[in-house]
Amino acid sequence: MGRPFTVDDLDFMPDDGNVYELIDGVLFVSPPPGRRHQRALVRLGELLDETCPEELAVLWPPYVVRPSFDTELRPDVQVAWDDDIDGEVVYDAPELVVEVVDPASTINDLNNKKAAYERMGVPHYWVLDPARPSMLVYALVDEAYEQVAEVVAEEPFETEKPYPVRIVLTDLLGRHPS
Repeated sequence: MGRPFTVDDLDFMPDDGNVYELIDGVLFVSPPPGRRHQRALVRLGELLDETCPEELAVLWPPYVVRPSFDTELRPDVQVAWDDDIDGEVVYDAPELVVEVVDPASTINDLNNKKAAYERMGVPHYWVLDPARPSMLVYALVDEAYEQVAEVVAEEPFETEKPYPVRIVLTDLLGRHPS
């Protein structure tokens, strides 16, 4: 192509089920999420939605985060301010982003996407691994992510930020996620 990609270029990507995302003009292509991945994101999204305050919205694809002309990410789950949502696009940093990892996405989710969300100023970033099950919890402190928790299996995770929620991964995903 010879130039960085822009969000307009995403309109010309094939409709092949793959996930196309941009970070600073660089195109990232991931295979379509599998059943375990989809099940985890829907269940977590529904759990987050149960206690979500009125001024926030819990979203999953096709909703995207588009902070600039050369960056568009498709979080598995995000919690965004209603005022920042236009159609299926969130134009400002969501309050929370959750990425569900699988073998094909782990490196991208823990490196490229984490760094992009950090630069955007997303205050809370969670990385859920339904296969283990486990979840890494990051909070933005002085413009950098710090890991504030690692949640495993039946260990309860309770947080007040971005709003009160309690998660037990084995309750959410089952003891042997499929």
